[in-house]
Amino acid sequence: MIVLLGVLVVILGFATRRNPLLVVGVAGIVTGLLGKMSPQEVLASFGESFASARSVTVFVITLPVIGLLERYGLQEQARTLIGKLGKLTTGRFLTLYLLIRQLTAAVGLTSIGGPAQSVRPLIAPMAEAAAETRAGGPLPQKLREKVRSHASGADTIGVFFGEDCFLAIGSILLITGFVNSTYDQHLEPLHLAMWAIPSAICAFLIHGARLLNLDRQLERELAVAAAENDLTAHAGLRTEDAK
Repeated sequence: MIVLLGVLVVILGFATRRNPLLVVGVAGIVTGLLGKMSPQEVLASFGESFASARSVTVFVITLPVIGLLERYGLQEQARTLIGKLGKLTTGRFLTLYLLIRQLTAAVGLTSIGGPAQSVRPLIAPMAEAAAETRAGGPLPQKLREKVRSHASGADTIGVFFGEDCFLAIGSILLITGFVNSTYDQHLEPLHLAMWAIPSAICAFLIHGARLLNLDRQLERELAVAAAENDLTAHAGLRTEDAK
C-alpha cells in the first residue's frame, strides 16, 4: 500500500498548480523507489514506457507545418471562404463539422482532426467569421471565446462518440480483450461497435441541437453588447456636454 503514496504526490502537485510533467515524473520516481526498485530500474522503466508509446508524440511534427500555414494566411483564407457563404451560420457550420468528425472517426480516421490540426487553424476562424458575417462586424472578445470553445467541443464530442463505432479502435480492442481474458467470454469487437452506434446518434442529435441553439444565444448576447455600447456612448456624450 505504501507505493500508493505516488498518487498523493500527484494530488499535491496538481493542487499546488505545479508543472504537470514534473509532477507526474516525480510521482513515478517516488512510486518506483517505494516499490523497492533501484534508480537504474526506475530510469529503465521510464525509457521503456517512452519507447513503447512514442507514437503518441507524432502529432508534434504537425505543429511546425500548421504554424507555417498560419503564417502565410491560412486563417485569413478560411475566414474569407466562410464569409462568402452568407446563409451558413455558426451553429450550422459547427453542426456540419460535428457530423463530419463523427463519420470520419467511425471509419477510423481519428487523426485528421483535432484541436491543433484543424480546430485552431481552420474550424474556429471559420466559425468566428460566420458569426461576424451575421453580426456585421467584429465580435466582442467574450463571444469570440465562446465560439472557439464550441468549435473545440464539437471536435471532441464528434471523435469521442464516433471512434467507438470503429471495431479496430484501441478502446474497443481493450474492452474485448479484458472481458474475454478475465471472464472467459467470447465478445467480438463488432458487437461493441454496433452498440456504440445508438450512443453516437444520440450524441449528434443532442449536441447538434445545442449548436443550432448557439445562433440564438449569439444574437441575444450581441444585442445586449450593442445596447451596453450605446449606453456607454450616451453617457460619454452627457459627460462632455456637462463639461
